Amino acid sequence: MTLLLAGDIGGTKTILRLVEISDSQVLHTIFEETYHSGDFPDLVPMVQQFLVKADTPTPQKACFAIAGPVVDNTAKLTNLAWFLDTERLAQELGIPLISLINDFAAVGYGIFGLSKKDLLTLQVGKHKLEAPIAIIGAGTGLGQGLLIKQGNHYQVFPSEGGHADFAPRNELEFQLLKYLLDKHDIQRVSVERVVSGQGIVAIYQFLRDRKLATESPEIAHIVRTWEQEAGQAEKSVDPGAAIGKAAVQGSDRLSEQALQIFIDAYGAEAGNLALKLLPYGGLYLAGGIASKILPLLQNGNFLLNFSQKGRMRPLLEEIPIHIILNPQVGLIGAALCAARL
Repeated sequence: MTLLLAGDIGGTKTILRLVEISDSQVLHTIFEETYHSGDFPDLVPMVQQFLVKADTPTPQKACFAIAGPVVDNTAKLTNLAWFLDTERLAQELGIPLISLINDFAAVGYGIFGLSKKDLLTLQVGKHKLEAPIAIIGAGTGLGQGLLIKQGNHYQVFPSEGGHADFAPRNELEFQLLKYLLDKHDIQRVSVERVVSGQGIVAIYQFLRDRKLATESPEIAHIVRTWEQEAGQAEKSVDPGAAIGKAAVQGSDRLSEQALQIFIDAYGAEAGNLALKLLPYGGLYLAGGIASKILPLLQNGNFLLNFSQKGRMRPLLEEIPIHIILNPQVGLIGAALCAARL
């Protein structure tokens, strides 16, 4: 058994997990703690405190998933004044092998540590061995990535596909595009502005401001509170989550319409990614939103918009599509990545 340290490091919170991994790549969690990232000046004192509390031997390997880009084994967190370097971390922590990876790349590695109960299949398709695997995940932003078989392992390639142009397909989506261009005084709209948590709120605001549906007092209060707190580092409400919950419950018509547009756009973008990669090894939906709106993703509109690509429809109907239900897939991926060091 090999002792590994896995970390999921975000601007708000960090989860650290000690894991034992067997020769057959089975993970067994030994100890886990969650920390408020801003309480520490750097990752090193946090890990040192964690290892003292765990009271185990020093792990041989470690991998940390970072909410931000990783370049030449270094990373600067987007919302935290930490600069991480694998060489420094290894020296100060006494862990011989350390890796830093993008948090969405960690999701890619984590796919191989999931069980059947961690997945919900939207489309069975026709799975092909050796074929590419794609991941897409709407959350704070819109992550996209690709996995390709190399020898006995898959290599994960993150991308910035979420920043590609939003492509409206009907009159309402064209109106949404114009609304976002004018509201933010920008020259282009990325798909992430629509297919993400912030996108759900933007769609709601668009429908509200165009008076295309009536607001309920409860959701209206949450959205306006959030709008009044614009510019504050921490918000007291999460309007995207509230809108999504109301849509699932069917308690707010405007929220239902907002989620319909969101899911249509999400399915269309997943289909765009699938056309470019032909991921017959599977397309996986990650991110914090999918698992919270499962009934809406299962009602058929996501798949309809996913496959609505003209004569390419038969190809897309053969791609397996799975929703990741395990919120700790990134931690699992970090552990599996550490095992490969």
